[in-house]
Amino acid sequence: MVESGGVGLRERKKQRTRRALVEAALRLFDEKGYEETTLAEIAAEADVSTRTFFSYFASKEDVVFYDSEGRMERAVAALADREPGESPADVLRRIVDESLEWLTTYEEFTFEDAGLRIRLVLKEPALQARALMMLFENQARMARALHEAYPDKLDRVEAAAAVGAVFGAVKLAIITNIDHDRSVEQMWHTARRAAEITLSGLCSLG
Repeated sequence: MVESGGVGLRERKKQRTRRALVEAALRLFDEKGYEETTLAEIAAEADVSTRTFFSYFASKEDVVFYDSEGRMERAVAALADREPGESPADVLRRIVDESLEWLTTYEEFTFEDAGLRIRLVLKEPALQARALMMLFENQARMARALHEAYPDKLDRVEAAAAVGAVFGAVKLAIITNIDHDRSVEQMWHTARRAAEITLSGLCSLG
């Protein structure tokens, strides 16, 4: 059966279960600590079995970074589906905007969820290591995709520099202002301002 919105009931149930697991994990990590929280406790909090947990995530780390692959796929797709005449700076700006929207609307997660995750990563060494590895891997993937999208305008060094500058600036701006930005709009403004400052220096590319 498919609902009027085009999403099947089974898929919606899977989304609700996935969201329940993530919200339960983030809440327990905040209350008890990341290392102290067990997979069984997360599953129980979400009212599912531990076996069901492993149907969605392979580890506690995977729960924290629940949307990373999805955001990466959307960013690469944005480059592949760029509009005719869209410049490298324009498409990077659009990717930043779409990433910010995804950050706080993915499967109905909230600004508070996003903020809690950032704080969690900042204080847990294991999550910091995972986040750093993912940052390098994702930026390298984005740089390759940007170069492939504009082979006649950007060489590999320029593409890498552009991706590193823009997304590095956005991430750092969000992290350093997480305790000051109290709403989605404020976080959006912080990230967008960081992107604009960086992009103003990249407009000569392409």
